[in-house]
Amino acid sequence: MNHAADLPPAFPGRAAWGTAPALRAWQADALAQYRERAPRDFLAVATPGAGKTTFALRAAAELLDARVVERVVVVTPTDHLKTQWAEAAARAGIPLDPAFTGSQGKMASDFRGFVLTYAGVAGNPTAYRMRTERFRTLVILDEIHHAGDARSWGDAVKEAFAPAVRRLALTGTPFRSDANPIPFVTYEPEADGATRSAADYSYGYAEALRDGVVRPVLFMAYSGDMRWRTRAGDEIEARLGEPLTKDITQQALRTALDPAGAWIPAVLRAADRRLSEVRRHVPDAGGLVIATDQTQARAYAKILKEATGTQPVVVLSDERESSKRIADFSASDDRWMVAVRMVSEGVDVPRLAVGVYATTTSTPLFFAQAVGRFVRARKRGEMASVFLPSAPGLLRLASDLEVERDHVLGRRVKDEDDVFAAEESLLAQANEGEGASDELNQQFEALGSDASFDRVLYDGGEFGHEGEVAVGSDEEMDFLGIPGLLEPDQVRDLLRHARSRRSAQTAAAAAAAPPAAAEPEPEVATHAQRSMLRRELNGLVGAWHHRTSTPHGVIHHRLRETCGGPPAAQASADELTTRIDTLRGWASKPS
Repeated sequence: MNHAADLPPAFPGRAAWGTAPALRAWQADALAQYRERAPRDFLAVATPGAGKTTFALRAAAELLDARVVERVVVVTPTDHLKTQWAEAAARAGIPLDPAFTGSQGKMASDFRGFVLTYAGVAGNPTAYRMRTERFRTLVILDEIHHAGDARSWGDAVKEAFAPAVRRLALTGTPFRSDANPIPFVTYEPEADGATRSAADYSYGYAEALRDGVVRPVLFMAYSGDMRWRTRAGDEIEARLGEPLTKDITQQALRTALDPAGAWIPAVLRAADRRLSEVRRHVPDAGGLVIATDQTQARAYAKILKEATGTQPVVVLSDERESSKRIADFSASDDRWMVAVRMVSEGVDVPRLAVGVYATTTSTPLFFAQAVGRFVRARKRGEMASVFLPSAPGLLRLASDLEVERDHVLGRRVKDEDDVFAAEESLLAQANEGEGASDELNQQFEALGSDASFDRVLYDGGEFGHEGEVAVGSDEEMDFLGIPGLLEPDQVRDLLRHARSRRSAQTAAAAAAAPPAAAEPEPEVATHAQRSMLRRELNGLVGAWHHRTSTPHGVIHHRLRETCGGPPAAQASADELTTRIDTLRGWASKPS
């Protein structure tokens, strides 16, 4: 595998999608290797936003000019991308037909090839094989990992394009969580008997960030208390972000994303405040909310309209005007767009700078592609801000954004490297015993939610204030108010300064405050007392994490080892108090 390490970066001016006039350093290097090796199959892995399309179209143009190939066929995941590829190819001098189907007769002489979807290939692979055999064909397989979405899709792609003279596979995320092999990808054996996908050229997010090709990302995580009722009629309360069973975590997440609660409106307003700050320096910056389904997308759009006074653009994949709405939004200076899945992959809206990840989909593949919509750089200093729930799985994905993954076949999934594994492993038995978990997830009623600012994840570190931070507070604005145009090291310095400055102010205020007169404490309901104690415990855990860099889940695990008892969500008030006192004791000892 070849990497673009140590290459001098190139910064071509912003051009139309897929048609940068000057190649970036990695594109030039990859193209040089492609020319030299002249392989039949070539897999280029480049992080979303790096410019895979420009590389592929330049390679296609050279092969056509040299008469190595006569036709170019592009296969994409979605109908929207068919049009986008055709437009980019036309600007590069390669007219492609995005409306061509296998049932058609002869292709119009105006075109040098056509664009279709993986689903379209699966509909008539024999017809496309015949056309591939008839002409010397280059097949560009965009986001090739989708050819493994279904075994039938992979088989159809192999059947249709086995006779191709050249096959150029592209992806920003070559990893999958299933065992379906990706067609025309080489798998190399590993010591444990598994096989790993091998790229011919790789250009990761960390390298692209170093070169200024993509933006750095601030992940703004929000927690809060969630309440819901199960099918059995039981009311459950849990705090988003605490180590919980898989079912409870999923239900807490769904409760947070319920538009009728207080969590999602608070986070949308916070995201809009962040967008306003960014637009001070980047006037056309836009925001995108990624929703779970169409019902929630419409509800979120209504909340945003009430908060901003402006109707956001709503993109639903089954509407005929969806592609046009995305294109119009990209060319405008409108503030917000709300979509379900259509804008999660391959769609180019370079001005997107603020996102709200408001979907229950939490696979590494989808998360990476969704974040990829915000990282496409136009000039140095721009940064992206993505708001997300403090769900352990999503926080892990945010922390691992720079980790390069490959598709591995034949290996059992493990979680030893999971920063929450110490706590979650103790819950595995409980998870396995819940046989009705699927039903439980489907049959529940969200009762209410609230939101609080939790932390910022940036460049592998976590930044925040001790204790619970209210939405709309000065403490939250310490982070929302970071300028929208900064170099990465300036962002890091500001985050550290915000945390330390607020801690110093809090300490000074506490020292100056006169001792309060002792008053009898009012009687507090058990559930409210437990909620307050959990918030206090979580704040102390966060402070201990910032002091020691120990992951939150490991701290909870050590507290349980020391004090005994169940996870914090099921602990009694006395058990929570014991853990708080224990953690305070740890903090009082010299480092």
